Amino acid sequence: MELTTIWFILIAVLWIGYFTLEGFDFGVGMLLPVLARDDTERRVMINTIGPVWDGNEVWLLVAGGATFAAFPEWYATLFSGFYLPLLLILVALIVRGVAFEYRAKRDDDQWRRRWDAAIIVGSLLPSVLWGVAFANILRGVPIDSDLEYVGGFFNLLNPYALLGGAMTLLLFLTHGALFIALKTDGEIRHRARALALPVGAAAAVAAVLFLGWTQLETGSVASAVAFAGAAAALLAGLAVATQGREGWAFLGTFVAIGLGVAGLFLALFPDVMPTTLTSGTSLTTTNAAATAYTLRIMTVVAVIFTPLVLAYQGWTYWVFRKRIAVHHIPAAVGAER
Repeated sequence: MELTTIWFILIAVLWIGYFTLEGFDFGVGMLLPVLARDDTERRVMINTIGPVWDGNEVWLLVAGGATFAAFPEWYATLFSGFYLPLLLILVALIVRGVAFEYRAKRDDDQWRRRWDAAIIVGSLLPSVLWGVAFANILRGVPIDSDLEYVGGFFNLLNPYALLGGAMTLLLFLTHGALFIALKTDGEIRHRARALALPVGAAAAVAAVLFLGWTQLETGSVASAVAFAGAAAALLAGLAVATQGREGWAFLGTFVAIGLGVAGLFLALFPDVMPTTLTSGTSLTTTNAAATAYTLRIMTVVAVIFTPLVLAYQGWTYWVFRKRIAVHHIPAAVGAER
């Protein structure tokens, strides 16, 4: 197998890790005003992702860095053509991270409400825009013969891409609701499990429409198998959620998102960014790749450090595996005064 193909697969794996992990903490952030009835319940929800949300974002950093090093033409064209949506995602992630750290710095309801709004918006924007961005990568964008993006921002807001954004939004909401049901106890747990079912049904409809459209346009046999597996996992997860088996239900959405992203990369290969111009040139794993020497060095580094990172993150989830509830939350700083 060529190194360019190996690195395409590795980048796909990094994006699978990012969406399956960051997806549920985006969902938790968006559900703050829906599931929590007071500040203590909001703190319960935030604490479910408190030890892991920043580790989940490492997958995005590594995916971006790997793309820059392994496929510099892909990175350059993607970030120049998708500059505005990617900038919005970056700003949202920064504000969201600051909000997690600062909301408890002052015992003031208005202060906390403002940072909670930052968490909600900072979770909502990436949830939609990542779907829009990936849908456009699959659909193709105007790239000329010099491998440069020649479209505008509104080229990205097409029906297919907007459907992709709706799909990721609904999937992350479902994923987040099931994670909350898995990680909490008491009333929040019951509300989250009840909400996951109708939102999950809407996510299933959006996923079938988007993935079916993708399969008809650019799909392969391999992507069809992955999409079918994703649909089956999502439906199975929703089915066991009705029986109160939150662990299996969360595993169902986890596998559904993972297989869905895998199917998107299978549908894309060997392109990494197809063009919609008849006179243009699509970016592929061949013409967008770095030199063979660069890829060999990167492969050695990945073989050494990837298992270490996976082991550390797995240990983190194991340490913080227990449920939390309202009675575990101490009084807010200054609340006794």
